[in-house]
Amino acid sequence: MISNDAYMASRLHLLGEWDAALAVLEPNSAPQLRAEIAVDRWFFRMQHHAEAEKAVSALDPASPIAHLLTGRLAYGRLLFGRDARTDDRSAAEAAYRAAAEDGDEILSAWAEYHWAVLLDNIDEDAAGALPRYEKALQVATRTDDGLFESYIIRHLAPHKEPAERLAMLRRSLHLRAALGARPQTIAAQALLAEHLPEEDPERAELLRTFRPAAAELRIGWFLFED
Repeated sequence: MISNDAYMASRLHLLGEWDAALAVLEPNSAPQLRAEIAVDRWFFRMQHHAEAEKAVSALDPASPIAHLLTGRLAYGRLLFGRDARTDDRSAAEAAYRAAAEDGDEILSAWAEYHWAVLLDNIDEDAAGALPRYEKALQVATRTDDGLFESYIIRHLAPHKEPAERLAMLRRSLHLRAALGARPQTIAAQALLAEHLPEEDPERAELLRTFRPAAAELRIGWFLFED
């Protein structure tokens, strides 16, 4: 049974209240949840990287979740160009491979998804990424995991024809909004706006909606835009 503080932390995490989520956890309790929140906070805000690494280092280093989060940290450093290390590319892939091979079905699917993102965004290797996206999507849809599906189709969408692309981006947005995943919803609004024509009224409405919300949560990707 989940403890009250872990439940509160999970709900705050979903809302993008990362500082509050970490604060409600008792010291030395729920190390996996703490690490997941700390890594997400760093990824969205591009702050507190050292704290995220420390939280991950508190996990069993051989565990699949430790591998997955280690890979996410390395990928984020590469993607954002913040304190990137010379071995980040190889370290990320090795971590995702280990998580995919050793984790349970869901965690392995998440590792396949993150591995696909690495291939897609860092290597620009769509041919290598697409089968991994599809493999992860099969698990997400079979297990009715809407949040996981929203992540996968968000990254699959740019590889599709325009009509299917927009349908996928809208579904990703609707799934996230329905689940109350606020930072992810903001990111989905921004990506959908990016793919709509400049004169489209929906695009203008999305821009008016997500920008103040992104500023409130201090999402780093948007704070550093012109």
